[in-house]
Amino acid sequence: MADGTIAAAPPLGVVMRRVLTLAAPTTLVAAVQAMCQLVEPWLAARQGTASLAGWAVVLPFALLLQQMSTGAMGGGVVSAIARALGARRQEEAAALVIHAVVIALGFGLAFAVLLAGFPRQILSLIGGPEAAAAAAGYCAWLFGAGAVPAWLANTLASVLRGGGRHALASRVLLIAWLSYPPLAWALMEPAGLGLPGAGMAFALVMAAATVGMAVVVLRGGAGFRPTLRVKLQRALFGRILSVGLIACVMATIANLTTILVTARIAAYGAAAVAAYGVSARLEFLMVPLAFGVGSALTALVGRAVGAGDWATARRTAWAGALMALAVTASVGLAVAIFPGPTARAFSGDPAVVAIATSALSIIGWALPGFGVGMALYFAAMGAGRMRGPVVAACSRIVLAVGGGWVLGDWLGFGLEGQFVAVALGISAYGLITAAAVRPGVWSA
Repeated sequence: MADGTIAAAPPLGVVMRRVLTLAAPTTLVAAVQAMCQLVEPWLAARQGTASLAGWAVVLPFALLLQQMSTGAMGGGVVSAIARALGARRQEEAAALVIHAVVIALGFGLAFAVLLAGFPRQILSLIGGPEAAAAAAGYCAWLFGAGAVPAWLANTLASVLRGGGRHALASRVLLIAWLSYPPLAWALMEPAGLGLPGAGMAFALVMAAATVGMAVVVLRGGAGFRPTLRVKLQRALFGRILSVGLIACVMATIANLTTILVTARIAAYGAAAVAAYGVSARLEFLMVPLAFGVGSALTALVGRAVGAGDWATARRTAWAGALMALAVTASVGLAVAIFPGPTARAFSGDPAVVAIATSALSIIGWALPGFGVGMALYFAAMGAGRMRGPVVAACSRIVLAVGGGWVLGDWLGFGLEGQFVAVALGISAYGLITAAAVRPGVWSA
């Protein structure tokens, strides 16, 4: 207020309308992206079980690329720009754009060098030599040609979201993701490239998205024109990295969970690896669905915190969590109730279908809670309060991997014990993240 006091938080209905206004376009893109990416395991399965297993061992790294560039470091970009605008520091917001691009280039090159340069060495440690051999060409295109464009496109989209221009960012990404499935199919099957064709298609659509997003940002699409000639400042890198690095560590932990569980399951054979790849894809489907709401939460919570209004920040976070629950429950519960048909939609191999059905019938019930936890994680980035989500991520990996050893190996429940442990880890993630959004933690 003008006299320095903070107004009472607006009613929940008002807050939900604010969240919905920003979340709707991003949720649409996230849903389209999720559906388009579900084509990947179907196309990979058409190449045979070995190709599906190869796709499965690359999946955690592909998801890590998307999550870091979009929700983790991307969330750091949204948070930094939103807080600058909330505090009426528009020049700072304009200067942050180049700092964000520099960070994106660094991370994109790191992905390209490691995963395109040493795919067999890295992937064989997870899924064995057969899966690594099937995935090597796919990995080279996906990361060697696609990592830098993906980082740039998602970072520039985050600049727009930080300025509250979610719909504008969504239009560019929507075109890119709608182009991906037919292009991937054309390169994999008619062109005869097999699994590497999917990686090539990803690289092409991300390169086009980068060009489109750059034009929009340079024309002032975020509500301001970026300052291109600016001296790089440690403080401005800190604005982004203070949130983004922590979020990247959490994204790494989340995907490390999938990597370690896949490594454990590899002892049961390629069919088990392929089946868990289907389950993991549906598990991580909650991320883009929750991101639709979460990206709005990062911006709105960041602005409220920038203005010192913590009550509105908390109410906004919980309003978004309820929306995320509605979105993710529709998918998660359907998977849990109909695990067999879901598994058969991705593979015709009876062994893969049987294991995937078992996994989905157990893990599916936990997926809505994972969506709520992801939405509140994005809200926590806007608030700059990341301790709760960090504890939640660590709890998840301990339960999924350590609990899998206890239930699967020590108590002798095998694969079903491992799937129960994964579900317990997901549930703990949602509960702990939610418990952290309270006045004693979210306050000045």
